[in-house]
Amino acid sequence: MLRLSQLFSLQASMRLTALATVASLTLTQTAYSQTTSSCNPTQQYSCPADQALSKSVNVDFTSGESDQFTASGLPTYDWNGASFTVAQSGDAPMLTSNWYIMFGKVEVKMKAAPGQGIVSSCVLQSDDLDEIDWEWVGNQQDQVQSIYFRKGDASTSGRGAAFHMDNPTEGFHTYTIDWTSTELVWQVDGKTQRALKATDAGDQYPQTPMLVKLGIWSGGDSSNAPGTIAWAGGNTDYSAGPYTMVVQSIAVTDYSTGKSYSYSDQTGSWTSIKAAGGSINGGSTNVDTSAPAITSVVSGAVPFEGTHRTSTSVSTPGIGNWRATASGMTSTVATTYPGLPSGWTVNGSGKVVPPSKATTVSIPLRMLLLISCSLSLGLAMGFLL
Repeated sequence: MLRLSQLFSLQASMRLTALATVASLTLTQTAYSQTTSSCNPTQQYSCPADQALSKSVNVDFTSGESDQFTASGLPTYDWNGASFTVAQSGDAPMLTSNWYIMFGKVEVKMKAAPGQGIVSSCVLQSDDLDEIDWEWVGNQQDQVQSIYFRKGDASTSGRGAAFHMDNPTEGFHTYTIDWTSTELVWQVDGKTQRALKATDAGDQYPQTPMLVKLGIWSGGDSSNAPGTIAWAGGNTDYSAGPYTMVVQSIAVTDYSTGKSYSYSDQTGSWTSIKAAGGSINGGSTNVDTSAPAITSVVSGAVPFEGTHRTSTSVSTPGIGNWRATASGMTSTVATTYPGLPSGWTVNGSGKVVPPSKATTVSIPLRMLLLISCSLSLGLAMGFLL
């Protein structure tokens, strides 16, 4: 790295070259920050298109990390697969796909983490906050939860259904989500456990391009709202940890084709999604959709936290006062989230803004160009004099 003292010792022409390089790097970083910033297409115009998977991929995590996913929170890899561990407050490792699917099939072979307050997650989530989930609460050794959302609306009950299975934290099982424009199916080890028809869900049916996320978080952390802690099974005892979720493999098939998917309007309807160089497949598959009757419903609205927290904007049922009850709730826009890191803020639309992006998002690129060029010119003139 060029030190300031070294810069002063350079000849005037070389100082100008160095300053121009610094300015170029500054602008490159600024542009990168802007192109990777999140955007809700049903609330904002000119959102970037979503890169499409447009094929099938099979990832074996026992062979190590994959370039199909981006990691946060440092998951680790060994012969078991990808391990996601909560050892202390604030730990929340996650993998996020580098592409989107527009209807498709996701099969993940994994072992959920044990532990009171610990939540393992497999989440499909879109830019406008449509969502399809698998959730495992660590001290509920006999069940798994299936959940869906539409545009981040968690204001009504009945979205989550829990069904029985033996020891999801002690052995590996294959969990499948099969998603089309007409029906959504959750399967465990090839057996259908829940089927949701789009006609039954009405305007709450998830139907926009989705990322795939795998992660673990501490719903029972003391910084969370009482309702979140209750839903997660109680307070997390970190001294009894660490708690680890392990994913052996994941197979994903995109039912649509093309280079990218984009929203042609702000309705968030699947018929408004356009595929560049391909087509949107709204058809059905051959997956068995005959499911047993739902005997256990996840009470109330599932708190929009943990793996969901990377969302840009969230409508929640007043997350600080969330309670696990069967009553309906009124949707509000949160002004803060439990456990939000120091320096992070939530704007008026519910958007989470990290400290590193607050300035980048709010300052127009033309202004940054002007400031950078002015600084470069001013410094250059000073060195030449």
